[in-house]
Formats: sequence, C-alpha cells, structure tokens
Amino acid sequence: MPMKIGNELYRKTLLTVSGNPLVEKLTLRYGKSLARKFIASSDLEGALQEVKQLNAKGIMATLDHLGEGITGLEQAASYRNEYIRLIEGISKSGVNSNVSLKPTQMGLSLNKEVCYEHIRAVVREAKYHRNFVRIDMEDSPYTDATLEIVKKLHKEQLTNVGTVIQSYLFRTEQDVQDCIQQGISLRLVKGAYKEPASIAYQNAKDVLWQYKRIIQMHLDHNVYTAIASHDDKIIKWTKQYALEHEVPKDRFEFQMLYGLRMQEQAKLAEEGYRVRCYVPYGTMWYPYYTRRLAEKPANLMMVLKNMGR
Repeated sequence: MPMKIGNELYRKTLLTVSGNPLVEKLTLRYGKSLARKFIASSDLEGALQEVKQLNAKGIMATLDHLGEGITGLEQAASYRNEYIRLIEGISKSGVNSNVSLKPTQMGLSLNKEVCYEHIRAVVREAKYHRNFVRIDMEDSPYTDATLEIVKKLHKEQLTNVGTVIQSYLFRTEQDVQDCIQQGISLRLVKGAYKEPASIAYQNAKDVLWQYKRIIQMHLDHNVYTAIASHDDKIIKWTKQYALEHEVPKDRFEFQMLYGLRMQEQAKLAEEGYRVRCYVPYGTMWYPYYTRRLAEKPANLMMVLKNMGR
C-alpha cells in the first residue's frame, strides 16, 4: 500500500473492500493471529488480566465485549448477560475499568424497546457496582436512537451512562451542546465509519477543526472530557490548551486503543495525565479489526510486516 495515498481515500477503500464477503471469509480464516494485535483476549478472564497489567502502568481501561449487527434477539440477550458478568468480573477483580458496548449488539436494529431494556439492565448492574457504561456510537443510521437511549436512561436517574460523539458529522456541534446541557458524559472521537458527503465532512482538515472545537467546548464549560485519539496534533493541542487555560489534569483524559501506541499511553500516564485504554475481547473481532486497519495506512503496514513472523 503506497504511503502517499490520502488517509481519507485509504480509509474509504479499505472499508469498502472489507465489506466484501470473500475478503471477510479469508480474513476470518487466516487473519486471527494478526487481529491479536488489537484484541486483548478471546475471553473475559484473559481480558481482565490485560487490564491488571495496564493498571500497573497507571492506565485505566474500558472493556468491550466484541459484537455488533446481530441477527436474532436471542443473541442480544446473550450479550446482555455477558456484560452483566463483565461488570461483576471487574468488581470482583478490583481492576480500574468501566465498560463500553454497542447498541446493535443489544438489538437496536431489530427491536428498539428490547434493546433499551437490555442496556438498562446493564447500566443498572453497573450502578450497583459503582461503575460506568459507555454506549459506543455506530454509523449514522443509529445516531438518533443511541442518543435517545442515553437521554431516556438519564431521565430514569441512571446517570452512570454516556455515549460517543463523532466529529466528522455535520450535526456534531449541536449534539455536543445538547449533551453538555443535559449532563451526559461524552467520548469525543473523529469517527471511523464510512459516511456520505451529505452528512459528514470528507476532508481531514475539516474533521480536525471540528474535533478541536468540541474538545474546546467541553474544557471551556468545565465538563469532564474524554479525548479519544492517537493523533499527536490533537494530543499536543489539548495539552497546550489545558495549560494555557489552567484546566487541571484531572478534568480530562486521553483514550487510546489496545495494541496501538502503548508506549505513548504509558508516557502520558507517567506525565500525570489520565489515560484510558479501550480493551476489546471476544471472538467477533472482524468488524472492529477492519476499522482499526482503516484508520491509517500505518496500521495496515504494521500488520503486513508481522505476517511472516
């Protein structure tokens, strides 16, 4: 893959190719060992051990049991049960971690009411254990429904739940304003799905500008800010903005993905910044894996270099 290719063109191309059934079949058959770079473990016990090692370096975690786009509600119930087991496992092990889940794995595309009840059960369990649930934001068809779920939970006094806002969508600034006013915790990201030009910025500079804008909105409102990025420009800019505006280090955190820039995560923690690592586990790794490769050519090159090892 030539490194001169534009990141946005590269991302769109890889996401398109990865949607091909033959490509998926071959990757699932031959790519499991490569995916381990980004996946902590196939099971909960292994994932908890990985989190313990991260905690020892001063890094917090959010655990994600992989799965999305289910085809039956019985699968949704199974994921709900696994998340309840996950929350209990975090509590028993004493690790510093919250959880992240995707609404489609709880049945959002099949039955909104059932999905809500599953997520509600997970959030209630987390509240009992004094933990927090982050509802991941998926592609644009689910944006409104995901925000509605979080707002409804907050109205039920289940405020230990937040969601994710993607800076490449035109609607993002208004969504951020609404969530800040309602006290909803957000993870701020650039966005990793393939979205049309009618609703999302296609130019990386525009995405970066809006990303900085929504980080600034949070910091200026003294709202706890979760900045999820591996971009050195974003990290440096955030550190400088916080310094210039006297924002304490405990008012924001940097979030990064398991398997990527692990030395940088440890370095930030050593510098006194709050750092949280997104730690996925499970066997349904293909969609997550392809989005990680699609983020930038360097991720694919890293995997290709390790193919012969």
